[in-house]
Amino acid sequence: MILHTEIIGEGEPIVFLHTGLQTGMTDFNYQREYFKNKYKVILPDLRGHGKSETNSITKEFFEVSAQDLEETLMHIGAASVHIVGCSLGGLVGLCFAKRFPHRVKSLTVSGVMAEKPENWLEQHRLEVENQRQMLENESVVSYFDGLHQSDWKQFLVFAQDEEWYPFEMTKDLAGVQSPILYMVGEGNDSECRSALLYQSMHENIHVAIIPFAAHLVHEEQAGIYTEVLREFLGKVDMPDKTII
Repeated sequence: MILHTEIIGEGEPIVFLHTGLQTGMTDFNYQREYFKNKYKVILPDLRGHGKSETNSITKEFFEVSAQDLEETLMHIGAASVHIVGCSLGGLVGLCFAKRFPHRVKSLTVSGVMAEKPENWLEQHRLEVENQRQMLENESVVSYFDGLHQSDWKQFLVFAQDEEWYPFEMTKDLAGVQSPILYMVGEGNDSECRSALLYQSMHENIHVAIIPFAAHLVHEEQAGIYTEVLREFLGKVDMPDKTII
């Protein structure tokens, strides 16, 4: 599936993969405006989001979405790209980097867990309750109805399954050949523990634990996140400065 994609700017291609229930043009807004002056900013709507229509969301979502991204990059002629993703987009980005390592110049992820937390069932129960309350809010429902051409509620059904999270895929970084930047907010304990785990798994990974932020670190501390990302990309783009 070729994803609906907006492209802004010229230069090295960088792909921003949005969080769940957002789109390419409603997420990473600060970073889009910052990097468009130097990079070709590629902003796909993941399947079932925005204008990338589908009503088939299955447990293979991440693998299928990685294939979608491969087909989309082939379509627009982007051979090697920087991948940046958070939460749902971070999971898709990690899956893509494992399946298509030759396509990935660097990988930046946030909002991803390396292992199932001990209190996962409680976390999941609270998330399902939050989703139930969201569906009772008419203004929220109206907003998402207008944002997505597909039935966005299918993602809430998908996430009601306690086994929806791809821990088998996130448990290691095997197959990722590019430099990695893993950023987390200090307010998310599970993701902070993942930073330490991931740091021991890959020879070319950097981690950043950012204060006064939690799951959506790219929004909650947009300036700090963007500056760290800029520094990382700058080193990747300079072949005489190897990241170790």
